[in-house]
Amino acid sequence: MNEIIRSLYDRKSVRAYEDRPVPPEVKAAVLAAAAQAPSAGCQQLYTILDITDQTLKEALAETCDHQPFIAKAPVVLIFCADCLRWHDAYRAAGLSPRRPGPGDLMLAVTDAAIAAQNAVVAAQSLGLGSCYIGDVMERYEDHRRLLDLPPWVFPACMLVLGWPTRQQKERKKPERFDQAFVVHENGYRRLDEAALRTMFRDRCGGQTFEGFLSAFCQRKYESDFSREMSRSVAAYLRDLEEMVAPSLEE
Repeated sequence: MNEIIRSLYDRKSVRAYEDRPVPPEVKAAVLAAAAQAPSAGCQQLYTILDITDQTLKEALAETCDHQPFIAKAPVVLIFCADCLRWHDAYRAAGLSPRRPGPGDLMLAVTDAAIAAQNAVVAAQSLGLGSCYIGDVMERYEDHRRLLDLPPWVFPACMLVLGWPTRQQKERKKPERFDQAFVVHENGYRRLDEAALRTMFRDRCGGQTFEGFLSAFCQRKYESDFSREMSRSVAAYLRDLEEMVAPSLEE
């Protein structure tokens, strides 16, 4: 197994960091690696927000499902799907482009996520721990205000980075599902109940299949934060269709 693949196997989410800063040159290397990610038409349909203000970090720790470790992370990056920048460039060139649609947003979200994963891989290679924070998609009104997000810019994911504590380094990485259930050849294959029970066999931690799925469903899928995420994403999509981009002169 080569070094890059080994690092992918070793990487796990880190939510506790040593109390020491990440040097500017290390953060710059992570950001530069993020920019090397593939993107649709080499457009780089994302903007990365480097959150350095401690007050803002603390606010995000609250708005992103009350997770104090966010405020303690030396580096907090928000990868925004950006449908505005190219639209502004088209208008600056004297064009009258159509307004962005859901397909444009999905493409931009993909670009943002790929760039974020490049940052994760780079961080891992430099000894940094990382954790994705999907909760930045929630609290639509709060995050637009906190981050000064204009129309057609969506916070696709947040990434926190820092030097992992010893406990985090030694913590066992959760097992992944067997490839037989994840990789389907030539077309989608819906899993029957027997296959699903087999897939979850090593995930239940001593619980029954029914008990594990019931608890997980309530904690995640049916949770207040999951419902809020759907509400907020729907609001962003509504604004994509209804809001007018700000004037270039503003």
